[in-house]
Amino acid sequence: MKDNIRIRSYGFTMLVLVVLLILMVGITATIGSASISTIDVYRVVASKIPVLGELVDSNSITPSQHSIIWSVRLPRLLLGVIVGAGLSISGASFQGLLKNPMADPYILGISSGAALGAAIAIILKLEAAFLGFSGISILAFVGALIAVTLVYNIGRIRSQVPVTTLLLAGVAVGQFLTAITSLLMVIYNRDMTKIIYWTLGSLAGKGWNPITTMSVPIIAAMVILLFFSRDINIMLTGEESAKSLGVNVERIKVYILLLGTFITSMAVSISGIIGFVGLIIPHIVRLIVGPDHRILLPASAVVGSIFMVFTDTIARTVISPMEIPVGIITAIFGGPFFIYLLRSKKKAL
Repeated sequence: MKDNIRIRSYGFTMLVLVVLLILMVGITATIGSASISTIDVYRVVASKIPVLGELVDSNSITPSQHSIIWSVRLPRLLLGVIVGAGLSISGASFQGLLKNPMADPYILGISSGAALGAAIAIILKLEAAFLGFSGISILAFVGALIAVTLVYNIGRIRSQVPVTTLLLAGVAVGQFLTAITSLLMVIYNRDMTKIIYWTLGSLAGKGWNPITTMSVPIIAAMVILLFFSRDINIMLTGEESAKSLGVNVERIKVYILLLGTFITSMAVSISGIIGFVGLIIPHIVRLIVGPDHRILLPASAVVGSIFMVFTDTIARTVISPMEIPVGIITAIFGGPFFIYLLRSKKKAL
């Protein structure tokens, strides 16, 4: 009986969050120099849906408005949805795995590793695609994988991986990789502008191409990650207890780290480094829905999408016509929040 009530509650929570996300996308798509109504945004989207498009009257929408909505604003917003969801669900899984709300892809150095890989690809001009993935995306994943491997091995003490040493190793490796990226920027100053893009993060000027190529692997990895939510819940009771219940703890750790690394590297290869999203969102969602990762992971993904759409809207409008890289906006939110978490956890450290 209690399980049925809990499932209904989870379903209602997710429904509300998804509706909020749809409303957020519709509202923020109207914000800009061109005057466009929210209804027009939904009309344009509906007109692209088979069967439904025949029932929608979009004659009142001018070609320029249609182009602005479909070719400029919607791709950027949907890219923000994918990136925000990916970073947030990765952060939530890492926090559950490490039993610490201060863990996220940025703090663990994964984002820095992915950005370094992307910078190397830019310098080497590896633009050829392989299986639909660009050279930048492939090297971003390799860099992220190397980073997480270094962090895991440096933080490991015998067969144990203490949270404190893992976080400290993540910060150290992240700073080291960021320093290498900065050195490459100095040496290869012709590519400095492109590399700076990765270090600051931006969703501007991407179009539909990254969405069509990256959304499928990112969403697939997120879905697979959801299947480990029960294992994460069990591991929160303690590793020995989890082992007694049949959970292969070390194997699950590797799976979650690899999935989170893959999602983060794909997101970073599109948008560059956007820090603290995976730190802020899971912690806030945990306070609202509780620690059960069966709802925490999907809820974090949706709330992360809402947060990314919100911060990107601030980035492109607050000093219009100039644009602030969205990574700066998320850092403004995330920096003080991380200090708060650090102070609240300092006794444990």
